[in-house]
Amino acid sequence: MKKLQNYVLGRWTDGDGDGQLIRDAVTGEPFTAVSTLGIDFRAMTEYARKKGNPALRKMTFHERGRMLRALALYLTDRKEAYYTISARTGATRADSWIDLEGGFGNLFAYASLRRKFPDESFCTDGEPHNLSKGQTFMAQHILIPKEGVAIHINAFNFPVWGMLEKCAVNWLAGMPAIVKPASLTSFLTEAVVRDIISSGILPEGALQLICGSAGDLLDHVGSQDVVTFTGSATTGLQLRSHPAILRESVPFNMEADSLNCLVLGRDVEPGSADWNIFVKEVRKEMTVKAGQKCTAIRRIFVPEDRMEETWKALGKALEQTVIGNPFNDSVRMGSLAGQAQREEVRAQVRKLLAGSELVYGSLDNAPLVDADYDKGAFLSPILLANRHPFTNQAVHEVEAFGPVSTVMPYRTMDEAIELARMGKGSLCSSIVTHDMRLARDYVIGAGTHHGRILVLNEACAKESTGHGSPLPLLVHGGPGRAGGGEEMGGVRGVRHYMQRLAVQGSPTAITAITHVYQAQAETRKDEKHPFRKTFDELEIGDTLVTHKRTVTEADIVNFANVSWDHFYAHTDHTSLEGTLFDKPVAHGYFILSAAAGLFVDAAKGPVMLNYGLDECRFLKPVYAGSTIGVQLTCKEKIDQEQKDPKDTPRGIVKWLVEVRDETGDMVAVATILTMVRKNETSAIA
Repeated sequence: MKKLQNYVLGRWTDGDGDGQLIRDAVTGEPFTAVSTLGIDFRAMTEYARKKGNPALRKMTFHERGRMLRALALYLTDRKEAYYTISARTGATRADSWIDLEGGFGNLFAYASLRRKFPDESFCTDGEPHNLSKGQTFMAQHILIPKEGVAIHINAFNFPVWGMLEKCAVNWLAGMPAIVKPASLTSFLTEAVVRDIISSGILPEGALQLICGSAGDLLDHVGSQDVVTFTGSATTGLQLRSHPAILRESVPFNMEADSLNCLVLGRDVEPGSADWNIFVKEVRKEMTVKAGQKCTAIRRIFVPEDRMEETWKALGKALEQTVIGNPFNDSVRMGSLAGQAQREEVRAQVRKLLAGSELVYGSLDNAPLVDADYDKGAFLSPILLANRHPFTNQAVHEVEAFGPVSTVMPYRTMDEAIELARMGKGSLCSSIVTHDMRLARDYVIGAGTHHGRILVLNEACAKESTGHGSPLPLLVHGGPGRAGGGEEMGGVRGVRHYMQRLAVQGSPTAITAITHVYQAQAETRKDEKHPFRKTFDELEIGDTLVTHKRTVTEADIVNFANVSWDHFYAHTDHTSLEGTLFDKPVAHGYFILSAAAGLFVDAAKGPVMLNYGLDECRFLKPVYAGSTIGVQLTCKEKIDQEQKDPKDTPRGIVKWLVEVRDETGDMVAVATILTMVRKNETSAIA
């Protein structure tokens, strides 16, 4: 029997010995084994730090993002082979879609996120801070990729998504990864990693794979590394307490299985559209991946006079679920990942039955299609009812990680909130209601104990991604029992793999370091108007000081007539008593327009168009008789990729616009954006 291989130090290698046997979850047939005996884990971490890390760190965010996109396209082209392998984990095609194409979707999402970052290997973080009266001393936070390796210890339920939802983030941030999937389903992870390595898209050392025990891997972590874990809270606590992690202050992100809940609002009547949405959502969360999801609904809170109607409706819906071999097109729920996992779920359900009653399903049998109950790891959906959730508390403490959920009553929204909190922290919760007062009360009241809350009703159900779907741009994690960590979250997630650094110095020094112009930094003036320079020719700090213009009463009246903005402060001399103004004041947008008239170069040139306005403040009233002038400074340059070879090569330039009056006071400040043509030879393919 051929063992799975590990990808270590740039090559595929077998672990020593016979290894741990891996069985097909549907047939029970042993078909492979895993072993990491003989693997040098210290060498793996050093290889990642010395080979993979420098290669990723020297790439810009935009280059890393394009790398992710290329990888996502490459894997998507090969997805059908993965679907076939995934079925051996007990997953239906719909289950596998979440794991496979959800994972590829994370790569696509973080590839697109590159546009939120500069075309640099690092980025600024937040606003700059002036630290002196004379504006000669300031500070700016920046984020720099850590010099270590991200070690991901993943759960068995999502062998591909679990890897890619984490790796997409650390690769975009500029860190390599060592991935340790759960042995039970690591054969699917290995198949995908083989193609990733074969693609040659990632730099050498950016990814290593362990199929089997992690051995002494954590003994070799250092302060520049990041460790993430997905799985049980008990295992997570053991890993988080590892001496090396504590000694080296290694960031440890934990996402643990939790007792997620759904609340049915008192306003929802049986038979209504929202009632049907509620039933459908619970059924889906119990049966997708056979309930083996860290986000699955484990606790269902309903108004006490809806208890019986609820479990009957849910039982009727669950009865329609066809269970069996995932290769059969009629099957809607496959098996658990293995027989040991099934026995664990049964044991947990028996604990729950000490305070609850079984209202649907069986622990001992299930009607199957094209499958043998004794050979595979199948289990019927199990629906329990707990009539006294404030006293029978096992339901708030024990999780059966399978197609198991419990219905419980509440009398008031305050009780529902208290019951939700009794889970001691979860990844997600949902409330089905059309009453926005109930929704608001629940979100504010229960929000401290959840990482995400979905308000579900007919208004959003058609396009909602559902209770149990973590999304790339939203944080995935939760407090307390859920682990206290955060994964994904868009830009927020990238920051976990970077070092935040406060840089202090003169505006000129900060400008030179960040490539973003800071007010009062040194500027460059020459005879050539900045708008006559191509994107490549422009340099940060290029500045134009314009001629001046005196604002007249006619300007104010004419702008009001052209814009139809006849706000009293601009046009009504009789309404100014008690206001901030002595006499009619010029429109702020007139000042901005007049500034543009002063700094724009009228002739056709490299500037293609006005792209927008990022920031604008009007700082001092401008009255008729005031004289204004502008200083225009190249603040930042942002490369744009060519989507089509026929596109004109171009980039976006941010300009700092400072408008001052005859006293030298700043009256307006803005950041405007223009699209500027590049030199023909500098296009990005």
